[in-house]
Amino acid sequence: MSKTRSLDLAVIPGDGIGPEVVAQALRVLQTVASSSDIDLAQREYPLGADHWRATGETLTEDTMHALRQHDAILFGAVGADPRSTDIPSGLIEREMLLKLRFSFDHYINLRPSKLLPGATSPLSNPGEIDFVVVREGTEGPYVGNGGRLRADTDQEIATEVSLNTAHGVERLVRYAFELAQTRRKKLTLIHKTNVLVNAGKLYSRYFNAIAAEYRDVQTDYLHIDAATIFMTTDPARFDVIVTDNLFGDIITDQAGAITGGIGYAASGNINASGEFPSMFEPVHGSAPDIAGQNIANPTAAILAVALLLKHRGFEAEGAKIEQAVEKDLAQHIGETRSTDAIGDDIIAVLTGEK
Repeated sequence: MSKTRSLDLAVIPGDGIGPEVVAQALRVLQTVASSSDIDLAQREYPLGADHWRATGETLTEDTMHALRQHDAILFGAVGADPRSTDIPSGLIEREMLLKLRFSFDHYINLRPSKLLPGATSPLSNPGEIDFVVVREGTEGPYVGNGGRLRADTDQEIATEVSLNTAHGVERLVRYAFELAQTRRKKLTLIHKTNVLVNAGKLYSRYFNAIAAEYRDVQTDYLHIDAATIFMTTDPARFDVIVTDNLFGDIITDQAGAITGGIGYAASGNINASGEFPSMFEPVHGSAPDIAGQNIANPTAAILAVALLLKHRGFEAEGAKIEQAVEKDLAQHIGETRSTDAIGDDIIAVLTGEK
């Protein structure tokens, strides 16, 4: 008798198109789980703009405690309709996404970038694009270490301090080397060491030291400005990229653009130590202008589920979803399909009906 494997999932559908794309991702997950001896449990948390309007709360300590008990979190999208004026701009994103990432120590932001069948790159000759960006998620200039003096005067002073620790850089770089070993064994560090000399030296020191432990991994370095050029002229050169929080934020958006748009982009916010649940999401926003019309593309949310499964040790099941997505896209090149239809078609591939 085979041993039953389990997955206890927190689901945060969120706002706008979030509930629609998450619904399809869950259908795909349930299909794979039922055929793969995975005991799947899930609990939905109705968080986001509507929850804030009703309660004035984003994430309470009780909710954080409940989320902490799950194996992983599937996240849709949050953000109020910009046409509404009752919620301060960016409030939901800051008090939900950033709070989750910092409280659960999601120090790895993982962004696979692959040119999928039927996806149209704006590049005339993109080549075989298939790389992963390993972005630091809890340090750098996004930690909120800064402030304003003489605010709202012509003598105002504003600071944003980038914090980088040896501990944070070491665990980031080591994760990237381990990932590179499972792929094509090439790792590129992206930074700006000629100008950001202090943080740059810290990143370079750990990158070079850890490289000595992974002799089979080919390494190179690019300044961020040079990296954006190569991302445009020769993206096929990249396998695994490791970089800091700010540069990773920039380069992953460019990666999404050259692979056909963020409708295909999934992301993992990883706590690699396993101390806290990791969170997986499509990187697109809540797109309130198309919410409720059954036209949002759920592919990124479905690929986020594949990432989630792989992170939890269900490698074969995650790969099965990725292969089903690619086969489905190849079968429907140039077609316009509804949100539900894409979910139906991918499930049909998974069950052998297509």
